[in-house]
Amino acid sequence: MTEQLLRRTWVEIDLDALTYNFRRIRGGLSDGCRAMAVVKADAYGHGAVECACALAEAGADWFGVSNLEEAIQLRLAGLTQPMLILSYTPPQEAARLAQYGVTQTVTGGAYARELSAAATAAGVTVDVHVAVDTGMMRVGFLYSDPERDAASVDEVEAACRLPSLSATGLFTHFAVADEEDGEAFTRRQFGLFTSFAEQLEARGIAFDLKHCCNSAATVRFPEMHLDMVRPGLIQYGMMPSAFLQPLLPLSPVMSLKTNVSLVKCVPAGETVSYGRTYTAETDTRVATVAIGYADGYARRCSNRGHMLLDGVPVPVIGRVCMDQCMLDVTAVPTAKEDDVALIFGRDGGHFRPVEEYADECGTINYEVVCDIGRRVPRVFVQNGEAVGVRNDLI
Repeated sequence: MTEQLLRRTWVEIDLDALTYNFRRIRGGLSDGCRAMAVVKADAYGHGAVECACALAEAGADWFGVSNLEEAIQLRLAGLTQPMLILSYTPPQEAARLAQYGVTQTVTGGAYARELSAAATAAGVTVDVHVAVDTGMMRVGFLYSDPERDAASVDEVEAACRLPSLSATGLFTHFAVADEEDGEAFTRRQFGLFTSFAEQLEARGIAFDLKHCCNSAATVRFPEMHLDMVRPGLIQYGMMPSAFLQPLLPLSPVMSLKTNVSLVKCVPAGETVSYGRTYTAETDTRVATVAIGYADGYARRCSNRGHMLLDGVPVPVIGRVCMDQCMLDVTAVPTAKEDDVALIFGRDGGHFRPVEEYADECGTINYEVVCDIGRRVPRVFVQNGEAVGVRNDLI
């Protein structure tokens, strides 16, 4: 497997950790509650097809994707589970939605009418889930103020009665379930959503599935699980917020590693990298490693980031370059070419949380894993052995 891997910079994806996390999530659901494994954005940078196959074996009931291309990618890989596109698809794609058996989110009345017309013209029926905006202000029929937005109930009823659409689900998305002080607003959103559903049911509009829980709400508010939950980040062993970690211990899935390509002594007074932003105060052992911002290692980590070398934290010195950056490895006198530097994740008995790196970047764990470049191979590991390599360049 690893003959496809040039030992430069690579990601290791622990499929055992992925299935462990998913089963932990499933174990916290009430009987009959389904789990939609969200694998959009290449499974948050982890590899959509490989992760979806592992999640399917672990019991994923549905898959959540961002667009039609992502859904087709999974279908062509042989995944047969129901799939929901969580955002916009042009109405003229109605035939392909039906062809691939993909459920589309309906985001508003005008869109519902356009999708219905396109599906009718194509002679197909498109399964849809209706999005209700209870406070996210992103997509969906607006219902954040019951008096002001009462007409949205009429609009959804009308959308559900349109020809060539089969409305099988109703959902909303929480804005602050991952904020420690966000409970009151989340409960308000949940109350609005359940009230909206009850009003529709009173008019004879019922849905097979009602769902609202993202990762944070899945862990934090089990009483809101309803018919299905939509775990995303937590499947991959990360929490949206640190305060949630004690509620569900997870195993990180991704490790990002790079190779030392050169070690040399930089004399005191010499400067390092573009812009000469770092000056060696003493004779310094400097390692060049084969990762840069084109791989997804943030330029913001210039003179502030760290990596682990043989378990020892070593600082990034000078500006991060496109393909390389430099480390002060004076504290690791044995450092040599071909050693592995760990940006985050596991390397043998050593571990560095992705959140530490995210803090150095001034961002969140979501962005870190999604930003890893396509030229970085993904190595998929089970039982400690590489079982597959995805290299998008060869």
